[in-house]
Amino acid sequence: MKKINLICLIFLLSFFNSFGFSETPVEKKLVYKFNIHENIAPAIWRQTKQAFSEAEKLNADLFLIDMNTYGGTVVEADSIRTRILNSKIPVVVFIDNNAASAGALISIACDRIYMRSGASFGAATVVNQTGEKMPDKYQSYMRATMRATAESHGKDTIINDKDTTFRWKRDPHIAEAMVDERIYIPNVVDSGKILTFTPTEAMKNRYCEGICENVPEVLKLNGMENARIIEYIPTALEKFIGFMVNPVVSGILIMLILGGIYFEMQSPGIGFALGVAVVGALLYFSPLYLEGLAANWEILMFIIGLILIALEIFVIPGFGITGIAGITLTFSGLVLSLVKNVNFSFDEVSGNDLLTAVGTVFFGTIGGIGLAIYLSQKMFLAQTGRFSKLSLKEVMSLESGYLGVDPELNQLKGKMGTAITTLRPSGKISIEGKIYDAMAVAGMIEKGTAVVVVRVESAQLYVEELEE
Repeated sequence: MKKINLICLIFLLSFFNSFGFSETPVEKKLVYKFNIHENIAPAIWRQTKQAFSEAEKLNADLFLIDMNTYGGTVVEADSIRTRILNSKIPVVVFIDNNAASAGALISIACDRIYMRSGASFGAATVVNQTGEKMPDKYQSYMRATMRATAESHGKDTIINDKDTTFRWKRDPHIAEAMVDERIYIPNVVDSGKILTFTPTEAMKNRYCEGICENVPEVLKLNGMENARIIEYIPTALEKFIGFMVNPVVSGILIMLILGGIYFEMQSPGIGFALGVAVVGALLYFSPLYLEGLAANWEILMFIIGLILIALEIFVIPGFGITGIAGITLTFSGLVLSLVKNVNFSFDEVSGNDLLTAVGTVFFGTIGGIGLAIYLSQKMFLAQTGRFSKLSLKEVMSLESGYLGVDPELNQLKGKMGTAITTLRPSGKISIEGKIYDAMAVAGMIEKGTAVVVVRVESAQLYVEELEE
């Protein structure tokens, strides 16, 4: 009986084991995928930080960059390179088609490089947006950065029969040759040519670990063909910033800013138009600031310009240096916020970008002021329709008993008084113990001089010296 029970127990254990009930489920490895399919710019650097942060929170086993870029700005590329070098997660890059210039620097920083057949990799000379080569100080920095990035991967140990030698896993001179055409490396690149690798050439020179046609093949070579893949998706904020930095949207926001300010100046008090201008300014500068285009001093330049314009209109009589300076600073602040200038250096700014920025601000300004004039006419003249409730319809006429001037002033004509301040030509006089503002008809009247009111116009007293 005991033997029968034992046989039954063994049978049941075998039965459950065949269905895997006794095995612990094996957790799949996690790959975090990040795409770089556009020029390297502040937006890509911002997204890179977000992607690495999320991958680390998920404890990803591999960080995969799917790359296809012709390059971009050196500053953002260097920041991405540094983030990759400091990553605790292994980073591999799949060059789907192009990894030129800044893309080459980022690729060299990765632990492993894979290329699709037909792809290219290199040509990291620093150029401006017109393709013109930058001065040697920029090239020198890029050469050193490329060498340091290659050296960061260390050396291989080679044991021969006689001795032990070491060689760089990625030759730093090859990385430098992608920047400087003067470098000659036998069987790699001739002097006078910038180095760009094909997949076969990259593998031959240890700058590529494998040729793959797609991401699954890359994962297979890394032993993660069954891994779970999570792909970075830009946040709503990233999409919003990308939409707001569009030149068309920027032009509309400039219309709201300047149109709102102009409209506010045409109406008394502080109202809806000023609120529109403030919101427009926030929406205009905030995305550009996050994008790395608008600097603090450019925003400050715009604000100071508005202050100078306000002083010219409300404080300083006439129109002169203050007003011109205000308009210049306001216009310059709006334009400079749209281009990738470093202070007042425009080496990395193409003529087309600068022209686009100037045109956007100019037409936005004209459109904003024109819109403000049109709306003000509609509001103030409308008696019916959608704008009628926004304008005053009652007229305070003289026939209805409304007076715009104190009637007492009209009774002062011919009265005598004394100048209590010097009139140059305006000042103050005293008549029958009351003080009034007055203006001399001709010349200057000294303090203490007897005067007589000769006329009253527009609530203004005009006086002359009283002849003895």
